[in-house]
Amino acid sequence: MKDVILVESPTKAKTLTRFLKGKYEVIASMGHIRDLPKSKLGVDLEKDFEPQYIIPKDKQKTVKSLKDAVKGAGLIILATDPDREGEAISFHLHEILKDVNKNADFERIVFHEITQGAIEEAMTHKRKIDSDLVNAQTARRVLDRVVGYKLSPILWKKVKRHLSAGRVQSVALRLIVEREKEIGNFESKVFYRIFLL
Repeated sequence: MKDVILVESPTKAKTLTRFLKGKYEVIASMGHIRDLPKSKLGVDLEKDFEPQYIIPKDKQKTVKSLKDAVKGAGLIILATDPDREGEAISFHLHEILKDVNKNADFERIVFHEITQGAIEEAMTHKRKIDSDLVNAQTARRVLDRVVGYKLSPILWKKVKRHLSAGRVQSVALRLIVEREKEIGNFESKVFYRIFLL
């Protein structure tokens, strides 16, 4: 069986298949395959804010096809985007697929443009998953959830249904509220300027 390259999008998968002339089976993960549950906080506040990931229902079919695809591969190359989201997707792919094929080696490649030269160059610089980038994405996701899970329902009641609040929106909202209070508390006073020549 061919070695496997995992990317995020089907378009990228087609392009890489063409560049690599069919040497690898290139499959799209369709973005994130694990996430925090929507129905509960999904973060263990008592245990160092540990996230409790699940495979969402709409991703279960994709995960099954990914598992089937990697069963006989000797090498699984994680070629998701080069940012922290892409690194996290690679991490989650590894976590889900490592027990399906215990004999496979997992490697990570990154490229910043989708050209044949960039792909060939990336293939010569395989590396392991960057845990610092994964931790940065996890911290961001957990902070969004911890802040937003409590704040979003307040926005639904006071502003509009289905608005979400996270670490950025909550700070922006606070700045707006503080400014509105300053405006409301402002007392106008009459004053005069006298200019002497």
